Amino acid sequence: MASFTPRVWPGSPHPLGATFDGSGTNFALFSAHAEKVELCLFSDDGREEIARVELPEYTNEIWHGYLPDVRAGALYGYRVHGPYEPENGHRFNHNKLLLDPYAKALHGGLQWDDALFGYVVGDEKEDLSFDTRDSAPFMPKCRVVDPAFTWGNPKEPTPAHETTVYEMHVRGFTMRHPEVPEPVRGTFEGLAHPSVVEHLRELGVTSVELLPVHAFIQDRHLIDRGLRNYWGYNSIGFFAPHPDYLPGDDPRAFKTFVQIMHDAGIEVILDVVYNHTAEGNHMGPTLCFRGIDNRSYYYLMDGDERYYNDFTGTGNALELRHPYVLRMVTDSLRYWVEDMRVDGFRFDLATTLARVEGPYNRHAGFLDAVAQDPVLSAAKLIAEPWDTGLGGYQVGNFPPGWAEWNDRYRDTVRDFWRGEPGRIGDLASRLSGSSDIYDHQGRRPWASVNFVTAHDGFTLRDLVSYNGKHNEANKEDNRDGSDDNRSWNCGVEGPTDDPEVRDLRRRQMRNMMATLLLSQGVPMIVAGDEFGRSQGGNNNAYCQDNEISWVDWEGIDEEGHDLLDFARRLVQLRRDHIVFHRSRFFHGRIIPGTEVKDITWQRPDGTEVTEDDWGDGHAKTLRFVLSGEAGNFHLTPRGEPEPDDTFLVMMNASDQAIEHVLPSGAPHGGRPWLKLVDTAKNPAFAEKGGEPMETGKEGDTVILDPHSLMLWVVRREVE
Repeated sequence: MASFTPRVWPGSPHPLGATFDGSGTNFALFSAHAEKVELCLFSDDGREEIARVELPEYTNEIWHGYLPDVRAGALYGYRVHGPYEPENGHRFNHNKLLLDPYAKALHGGLQWDDALFGYVVGDEKEDLSFDTRDSAPFMPKCRVVDPAFTWGNPKEPTPAHETTVYEMHVRGFTMRHPEVPEPVRGTFEGLAHPSVVEHLRELGVTSVELLPVHAFIQDRHLIDRGLRNYWGYNSIGFFAPHPDYLPGDDPRAFKTFVQIMHDAGIEVILDVVYNHTAEGNHMGPTLCFRGIDNRSYYYLMDGDERYYNDFTGTGNALELRHPYVLRMVTDSLRYWVEDMRVDGFRFDLATTLARVEGPYNRHAGFLDAVAQDPVLSAAKLIAEPWDTGLGGYQVGNFPPGWAEWNDRYRDTVRDFWRGEPGRIGDLASRLSGSSDIYDHQGRRPWASVNFVTAHDGFTLRDLVSYNGKHNEANKEDNRDGSDDNRSWNCGVEGPTDDPEVRDLRRRQMRNMMATLLLSQGVPMIVAGDEFGRSQGGNNNAYCQDNEISWVDWEGIDEEGHDLLDFARRLVQLRRDHIVFHRSRFFHGRIIPGTEVKDITWQRPDGTEVTEDDWGDGHAKTLRFVLSGEAGNFHLTPRGEPEPDDTFLVMMNASDQAIEHVLPSGAPHGGRPWLKLVDTAKNPAFAEKGGEPMETGKEGDTVILDPHSLMLWVVRREVE
C-alpha cells in the first residue's frame, strides 16, 4: 500500500481542513468521539493509496498534524476509528475512506458500490451489521489547494432595492449554447463566456443566483433508473465547487467566473444546502460526516439515536445546535464570501437551519451567528422559509436583514392571471411589497423576493400551456412533483398551432412578466423565461440532465425574441424608475410633504376603491396609480429627494374588455398620459425612441382588452 513515509509534525488545530502554507500542509479534523484518525494520501490519479499517517495530536476535539512533504495538488482522505454502535448514534468504520468536510476541491466522482456503506447491504440486521470492505476505490478524493489568486477590482454591492435576480443552472445554461466552445459547456468557464455575459447584461439583471454549486453526488436510485441529480440539492462538501462544473479540479475557475461577472456589474448569489447532506437516512452510505462523527453532525431522534430527524424529506438534517457543526456552516459561508467573493446566498429549506429542540426559533444559533457576523450579515441573505417538518412554513418570520422567497406572491399572481375571482385584495398586497407579511422590525420591501416561476415547478411558458404536470420522463409514473400548479393552458393542453390559443399564451406570459417587474420587492426571473423556454410540462425536472432542462438557445423563435425584447425593456424600465423599487412600503397614504398618496387603488372609472370593492368575490380586474412624488419621505442616503414619473397600471384577467377612464387629480399640470405597455398588442412596448403607443388626457376613455395589462405614465416636470 504505502510507497513512502512522510514526515509528520504536531501542527495546529486551526484552521480546520487542509491548509497549504507554501512549505507544507496542516491537516485538522473535528471529531469529538473518534479514537484515532488516519490521513490517507493518494497517487496523482487517485487510484492508489501511497501513504497512511496517524494524525498525532488531539486538541479541543480536533485531530491535527502538519506534513512538510505534502504540497498543493496532493490527494487525500481520512479513515476514522471509533465505536460502531448505531443504536447509540456512533457509526465509525475505518474501512471507509471519508471526505474532509473542509476540502476545498475534490478529484473524481463517486462510483456506486456496496462497499460505500458502513453496514453489509442486504444483511438481515440491516445497518446494525458491519462491513469490512475498503471503499477508497469508489470514492472521490480531496485535493490540497493553493489559495493564491490575482483578483481584479472588487465590485460595489448592488443596493437591495435595486436588485433583480436571475436564477440559473451552471450546466443547463450553456450545454446547448452554440457560441460556447463545446469543451467548456456546462462549466464555470462556459458560464463566463462573453456571449453569456452579453445576454445577462442586455437583459439587465443585477444578480445571478446559481443552483447548488457545492460538491454533490449522484443518487444511486437515479443512476439505477438512467437518470441524474441535475439540480444538485444533495451536498457532500460545503467548501468545494462541484467537480463537474470545473474544467479540471482547480477552484480558481470559479474565482475567474466571479471576477468576470463582477466586471460586468453582476453579483453572484449561491443557492446553498446546509439543511441536510447526501448521506441520507440510517440506510445511507458512509462518505463523510457519518463516519467522522455521526452523533455530532446529525440531528438524531431523541430516545433512539439509530435514526435521524428528517425535516427535509431527504433522510437527515444537520445538527446546527452543535457548535462545531454551526462553525462548519459559518466557516463555509465566510469562505465563499471572503475567498471566492460571492455576494450572497439563497438558503434551501432554511427553516431547518433554525430548529431548536424541534420547532423553528427566530433566535436559533445559526440565525444569531449570522446576524452578529460582520462578514455574513453584510451579504445578501435569502431564505426559502419553509421545510417539510411540523411548523415548517415560516414566510415572513425570518429576522431583520433576511429576504425571503415569497410563495404567496407566486400563488396570488398565478391565480389572478388564470382568472380566479376574488383575488384583488391579496394581489394588491403582493404588488405593493407584501407589507402585511414583512412590514415589521424595520424590514423593507426588498425582504420579499417575488417570483412567478422558479426552478421547482413549471417554466413561464409551461405555466400557460399545461393544466397538469407531465413528469413521465422522471420514471415515477407521474406521481412526483406538485399537483398545485395554479396554471392555465389557455384552452389546449401542450403545444398547439391554434393561432388564438398561441396569441393568448403570449399575452399571458407578457402579463406575468410585467406584473413581476412592476411590483415592489425584489423580482426573480428564471433562466429562459425571458424567451419562453419549455420543459414539456415537467414541473419537477430535478433528475433531467438533458434537453428537457437545458436551455435551447437555437430553438428561440420569433415569439421568443419578441418576449425577450419585452423582458429587456421592462427590466430597463424598472431600473430607470425608482417608483417601482422604493425602499419604503406603500400603504395608500399621503406622502409626507405632498398632497398625494404613494399608491392609489382605483375603479375603472377613476374613483378610489371602497371596502365593498375589496370584498367583491367576483372581481377580476385591478388598477393603481404609483405617485412619483418624493416629498420629504423618499430620499437618497444623502437626504436628497428622489422624485419620479407617475404611473398607472391597469390589469384585466377577465374574458371581457373593460372601459377605463384616465384619472384626474395627478399632479401633472395637464400633461398627457402616455401609454408605454399594452400586453394585448405585439409589439407590447412603446417605440424604443420614446414614442408612446397612445396618448390621452384626464377623463379620456380607453379599452383594456381581456387578459391584458396596460402601463401609462405622466412625465414629471423637470425644473
